Amino acid sequence: MTKLTLSSLLLLPLIFIVFASSPLTIASEAASRGNSKPIPRFLGKFAQPNRGRPFQYATRYFEQRLDHFSFADLPKFRQRYLISTQHWTGPEQMGPIFLYCGNEGDIEWFAANTGFVWEIAPRFGAMVLFPEHRYYGQSMPYGSRDKAYANAASLSYLTAEQALADFAVLVTDLKRNLSAEGCPVVLFGGSYGGMLAAWMRLKYPHIAIGALASSAPVLQFEDIVPPETFYDIVSNSFERESISCFDSIKKSWNILISEGEKNDGLMQLTKSFRLCRDLKRIEDLSDWLESAYSNLAMVNYPYPSEFLMPLPGHPIKEMCRKMDSCPEGTSVLERIFEGVSVYYNYTGEVECFQLDDDPHGMDGWNWQACTEMVMPMSSSRESSMFPTYDYNYSSYQEECWKGFSVKPRPTWITTEFGGHDFKTTLKIFGSNIIFSNGLLDPWSGGSVLQNISETVVALVTEEGAHHIDLRSSTAEDPDWLVKQRASEVTLIKGWIEDYHQQRNSIFSI
Repeated sequence: MTKLTLSSLLLLPLIFIVFASSPLTIASEAASRGNSKPIPRFLGKFAQPNRGRPFQYATRYFEQRLDHFSFADLPKFRQRYLISTQHWTGPEQMGPIFLYCGNEGDIEWFAANTGFVWEIAPRFGAMVLFPEHRYYGQSMPYGSRDKAYANAASLSYLTAEQALADFAVLVTDLKRNLSAEGCPVVLFGGSYGGMLAAWMRLKYPHIAIGALASSAPVLQFEDIVPPETFYDIVSNSFERESISCFDSIKKSWNILISEGEKNDGLMQLTKSFRLCRDLKRIEDLSDWLESAYSNLAMVNYPYPSEFLMPLPGHPIKEMCRKMDSCPEGTSVLERIFEGVSVYYNYTGEVECFQLDDDPHGMDGWNWQACTEMVMPMSSSRESSMFPTYDYNYSSYQEECWKGFSVKPRPTWITTEFGGHDFKTTLKIFGSNIIFSNGLLDPWSGGSVLQNISETVVALVTEEGAHHIDLRSSTAEDPDWLVKQRASEVTLIKGWIEDYHQQRNSIFSI
């Protein structure tokens, strides 16, 4: 039994990530020989920055309290936010405010990849607001990333609760300054941001009238969903494209370990996979490969995209085609390299591969995963193409203590936001929430997939991937995606109309 080192804690995004990081104990034949397996984060660790700025906005900063839940005299910090009033009809017409709940990364990246919000803003006369999540991007407490990430004490204010309070304080202050107290706020978010959007609607119903929570795994905690769900969905996405592709990946883990144990084995793998630096541990290469497979499942879009990497449409199909079309006699690892190059080097411009890039600065997710965002995961022997392992909380706790000198609180999220018996809770206390999911997205297994009430709605598409509905529309959009977005627009329009009707009836008394 081997345990993951903290360096291999990786949360898709979310969304993203993409993205939840967790240290685990591996229980498998491969593990007994030294393999390790990270939990994906919502967003891809190896995602590439967007080129240029596709939407117009102003960048501003707001002075936030470090701790919203105490009266201690602590230093404040500057929270970055992006704002556009280009199409806003203003306070006189009570134009709505569309607020995207910032995820675990640079807010400009999320703004560039959330075209749906920008596209529908004109028809609603809406302001668009993208506040950045504390401890990510440029929104660093204590004045710098180094100081903010110095230790457990400085990181202790990196929580979902504090982030939601940031959003609430910011939009309330903004509305006050613009004399826009009557303007309704609609929340949007994808992946972890979708979780925040749903939770903010539940926690701050007086501030936001509704939320679109896309690919939001709000149930991926404790024992609410089976821990093997995520990796089973990833594996199914590959198996449905090609059984031989699935089998090659499943066989590759033990082969990697065997090759790594040979004399000069790590050096040969460095050459075979065109790594920029000498490979020191087989775990680093395994993590790199596993991240590619999980991320491909998340962004298995039907058209070309550059959200995480420049990729073709149906990228899993393309990866398996590359692997299966190798000449007879091609080794398993050679096929793996051909396949994974679809993710890491589809453009053919990469000369060598770095195993530890993090261009979006999402390392804070490791802290969040070691404190409150504890998402149990495992990999099953029967249906997973990944090494078999069981979730082991003791090992998880041990690794978090080694890395941060902190003990996780695995039941805190369900205590703070709910999760157990979620149907009853949402039916009684929830309203105006859309949970949108595509079943190709491995995070969909931890989300709400059934309608709860007339106003807590699940929009589920069989061919959808990670928050595809929030992406910009394209000429290649399939009919089901066009219809899904139309349904979302109709529901949001209804929320705003109901708000105005109820407000008018109150003030007419």
